[in-house]
Amino acid sequence: MGLILVTGSASGIGAATCQSLRAEGHQPIGLDLRDADVEADLSMPEGRQLAVDGVLRRCSGTLDGLVLCAGLGPHVDVPERIVSVNYFGTTALLDGLFPALCNGVRPAAVVVSSLASTMVSWEDNPFATAVDADDEEAASTVVGELGDLKGHLAYAGAKNALTVAVRRRVAEWGAAGVRLNTVAPGSVGTPLLEAGLRDERYGDAIRDLVAPIPRWAAASEVAAGITFLLGPNAAYVHGAQIPIDGGVDALLRPTRF
Repeated sequence: MGLILVTGSASGIGAATCQSLRAEGHQPIGLDLRDADVEADLSMPEGRQLAVDGVLRRCSGTLDGLVLCAGLGPHVDVPERIVSVNYFGTTALLDGLFPALCNGVRPAAVVVSSLASTMVSWEDNPFATAVDADDEEAASTVVGELGDLKGHLAYAGAKNALTVAVRRRVAEWGAAGVRLNTVAPGSVGTPLLEAGLRDERYGDAIRDLVAPIPRWAAASEVAAGITFLLGPNAAYVHGAQIPIDGGVDALLRPTRF
């Protein structure tokens, strides 16, 4: 079966995805800061290159699938790292591992975006100019100017930019025979969510956002969606963003889709 890289594999959605893929007979390669097959820090350019090089050695230049889960939440102590990991780290792996996917069997990639990606438009995204210029330093400067809730704004902006980045790649990737999609989870019962709940700036907002299906998702439910998108039953799904949010996006934006 398939050889599939999963970033953020040590916990949360990434760990659940590894478990789901194994159950389907696939062989996941885990990438994380620690407790993974490949250990690297995606917040820095040198860490991203280390990640790409380590994965290519591990897979001998051929991947059948790619799942990019690694990311930071709004509550982190250094908000500038949110854009560095969630956008620049993720797109570096997308592009760095694209050739390996081109060598795979029925290759596909899934990027974990977020419900938050829909909360800002590209036209209003404060990071649009910086990411279009591939200027990470400029993006960090923007974070410093975002005010008291800069963590939330950085998270939403980075995830919006990430979804745009995926959609902009559909022509090249489709021509190469590699499918590429995103999932947009809402609140998921993971260590990242638990840390957000403990944060005095964001905890109440997380608790107050109640989905039409009135609970948080389990990480395994998001992993099931990712596994579907990687598989043959999703063979004509390309460039899509699939909400896995209990209906929150429809609730908040019933006329925009």
